[in-house]
Amino acid sequence: MRMDQNKAMSEKKTLSAEDWAHAALEAISRDGVNAVAVEPLARSLGVTKGSFYWHFANREALLEAALNLWEKQETDDVIKRIGDEPDPVRRIQRVFHKVDASTRTSRQYMALAAAAAYDPLIRDVVTRVSERRLEFITNCYIDLGLSPDDAKRWGASAYSVYLGVLQLRWDLPHALPDEPDSEAYQAYMQQFTRILLPDVVDANRQANVA
Repeated sequence: MRMDQNKAMSEKKTLSAEDWAHAALEAISRDGVNAVAVEPLARSLGVTKGSFYWHFANREALLEAALNLWEKQETDDVIKRIGDEPDPVRRIQRVFHKVDASTRTSRQYMALAAAAAYDPLIRDVVTRVSERRLEFITNCYIDLGLSPDDAKRWGASAYSVYLGVLQLRWDLPHALPDEPDSEAYQAYMQQFTRILLPDVVDANRQANVA
């Protein structure tokens, strides 16, 4: 028994709660929310279950940590990277250039969205993330000079396009380019952002130039 305790203490020093949260997110992206289970994750990390219980009381606590990490990576960090951009056109462009729309991200989101139908914890986080993203995008359109009502419509359209990309990656993973550094991906993103900018933006810019 003492040897097991010593091993768990040693694992605690080398494996953090965030390491477990990352492993849980990877499991979700591969096999869905049900893959967040202590024993399989411990095996994938090469540690004992004792390491898990140093950091978490139960599976739900780990799932909550994974959801918080997902929100930070996919929402907090994105907003932080682009929120200081003063030009609203460039800000909108950067929203969709910096956001992660990879196959991995798609699988995570689709798994969480499906689980939100029956898990209140997941539903609350998914709803909060969607509300924050939509609010940020809508404010970008307001800063373009659109009325609040028009900005809401453009914001909802833009966010629905992004969600459609995630759905397409889920249904047909090879239908869209998946390498951010490739020419195909850059061309796709340019087309993507052109669709999401109102005609009034080009008209205003041309008027200012004239």
